[in-house]
Amino acid sequence: MSLSSAWPAPAKINRFLHITGRRADGYHTLQTVFQFLALCDWLDFEILDVPDVLRDGGLPGLALDDDLTVRAARALQQAGGISQGVRIRLDKRIPAGGGLGGGSSDAATTLVALNALWRCGLTERELAAMALRLGADVPVFVGGQAAWAEGVGESLTPVEVDCPWLVVVDPGVSVDTRSVFCDPKLTRHGAHITIRGFKAGEGRNDCEAVVRRQHPAVARALDRMGEWGPTLLTGTGGCLFARFDDRERASMAAREVGKTFHAWVCQAVNRSPLLDRLEAERHL
Repeated sequence: MSLSSAWPAPAKINRFLHITGRRADGYHTLQTVFQFLALCDWLDFEILDVPDVLRDGGLPGLALDDDLTVRAARALQQAGGISQGVRIRLDKRIPAGGGLGGGSSDAATTLVALNALWRCGLTERELAAMALRLGADVPVFVGGQAAWAEGVGESLTPVEVDCPWLVVVDPGVSVDTRSVFCDPKLTRHGAHITIRGFKAGEGRNDCEAVVRRQHPAVARALDRMGEWGPTLLTGTGGCLFARFDDRERASMAAREVGKTFHAWVCQAVNRSPLLDRLEAERHL
């Protein structure tokens, strides 16, 4: 796969995550801020003259019908009345179950890319509605802008927030989101905060205590990275991050923590690289 022709599916972080309640249907309400990272999965789309949706690569053992990229392609195919098919080649680089949104991002990139390549003509709002049916995290990747999220994550308000240097740590643990939200000890009525409060430094991850207890390796990584400064779990996954004012100190921390865990330096960004790829496609 040539990265020049491939489409990026960036990772995300949750700068904080408050669980604010639980709806009658069992879904939890929340507040969070999504930002993007330079770490990306890469997808290549070969348009077919037959209506098959095929997939190469991706997570080993994942059934075709369970793959969000395949489900996204089929949903768009049906909505647009498309007679063509596609072969999706996926170069997976975002850790699975890490809370970095890899599967959701892959689905969003599939929607955005095929909307252009199949010339479906759907608007961003129409794509976002389709994305929400695939998963609560998918719409933010379709929009491509850092966002303040509420509801179950679907109520998005674009925000411009600081873009710090980060050390992201992967303890090698895939965390099952369902097990976190079903845990009886999960905080389900966390405090609401405002965007102003977040920018002033408020915010935590209400899922951290549960993930710590369920996954000792994540707890050890949080403690180790915490020696360098305040550290947060991202989403309900196994990955975590600490923010730094400059790249030099972040690199120093990554080298030390990297002796025990997989750690890397990157910068949080407010604009997804998917938008740049889409613009390039429109000018071809």
